[in-house]
Amino acid sequence: MRPLTEEETRVMFEKIAKYIGENLQLLVDRPDGTYCFRLHNDRVYYVSEKILKLAANISGDKLVSLGTCFGKFTKTHKFRLHVTALDYLAPYAKYKVWIKPGAEQSFLYGNHVLKSGLGRITENTSQYQGVLVYSMADVPLCYSTGEQSTAWKCGETLKSMKSEQETVLKLLHR
Repeated sequence: MRPLTEEETRVMFEKIAKYIGENLQLLVDRPDGTYCFRLHNDRVYYVSEKILKLAANISGDKLVSLGTCFGKFTKTHKFRLHVTALDYLAPYAKYKVWIKPGAEQSFLYGNHVLKSGLGRITENTSQYQGVLVYSMADVPLCYSTGEQSTAWKCGETLKSMKSEQETVLKLLHR
């Protein structure tokens, strides 16, 4: 288990900042202690520094996991967020989308969400913006991206979305 390099840190923080914006600093400096990111077998773990010091006695080949897995680096050095990071990113999310119960199960099985399946959306969410998807009961479900349609222009807000047809695609499953 080792600290991330400058390039790995930059790539990972760019991906996380897509969903939580400037709140990235709040993720590291928490009121209950200082947390850090460590790399082990191409996976990035989010771990408390107290636990990290205790785990220093365990050899790297015997260590399976430590902390919460935030994501992994692919062979092409891209970073992919895992669903296990959702509970840590949800309180700091900048843009949120709530989907209706009828569209929730379909979305979780891999389908896109049409405008008729959206319950609420935060104001000023632009196209291709990284959003966290919630159920109507405020349970975080996953990460997603808003999609551009012929009627959804850059900078369009919820008010202008209300006048569109019901079948315009609004949320891509990622």
